[in-house]
Amino acid sequence: MIKRILLTLFILLGFSHHSNAQFGFSHEIGVIAGPIAFQSDYGERHDLKTNSGNTGMGIGIIHYLNFSYRADCNCYTPETYFNDHFKLRSELSYNKTELKHFGRWVEGKPSVGKEQLKAMYGSTAVTNIGMQLEYFPLSIRDFTASIGKIGPFVSLGAQFSYYNAKAYSTMGPLGTPLTTFPKYLTPTDGRPYGFSTEGGSVWSVVSSVGTRYKLSPLRDLMVDLRFQYFFSNWVDGLNPNPAIYKENKANDWLVWFNFGYIYYLQ
Repeated sequence: MIKRILLTLFILLGFSHHSNAQFGFSHEIGVIAGPIAFQSDYGERHDLKTNSGNTGMGIGIIHYLNFSYRADCNCYTPETYFNDHFKLRSELSYNKTELKHFGRWVEGKPSVGKEQLKAMYGSTAVTNIGMQLEYFPLSIRDFTASIGKIGPFVSLGAQFSYYNAKAYSTMGPLGTPLTTFPKYLTPTDGRPYGFSTEGGSVWSVVSSVGTRYKLSPLRDLMVDLRFQYFFSNWVDGLNPNPAIYKENKANDWLVWFNFGYIYYLQ
């Protein structure tokens, strides 16, 4: 699966270079990295300990089509609103998060259920490939020409993700009343339990807000706060039957705060 994702990325990059010769784009490449807060069925919703505890790290490589500048002639493209305010970003990224239960359901007076939840751990590793259209409210040309300038942006796009989720307990194998909290023993979504150790693929929608800083004529720094919503509730490996457990109504999602370095290709 990873090989197919890498092949797709190379095809996209090759197509973008071919398009440059025909339509007049320029290219930017970069790297991103930063912490991730994964919002899943581990822990308690809206709980600070859950939000700060179920965190991981992400890394990625990014590529931009810059419509305001033509690298083949070292000149600007015809000035239009779209060319001066939009860039197309493609990305290959990877993140991994270790997961456990936090919140009031594992705190306070000991009980069998609390001990089962305390002993339950999981992880998910997600590889993403996709595109976003970035909108810069300020002029891209003015930003490109000014060292030390700030270029804020917002973006919206979609990604195709491959995830590898794991669930286990320090009390023993999951799937028995001795080790597993009752809500995770209930069959759901065609699976025998409300937990699963599996890999799978899923689509997601991605939205970001961030800014660039013009470091030099050919180099930018970037900070980016991303929201990614998956169209599945199995990305974390947990999915208690939503018909019975009404609190389990949201799919998995994450927030990623990343730092980036971008270089302009000439």
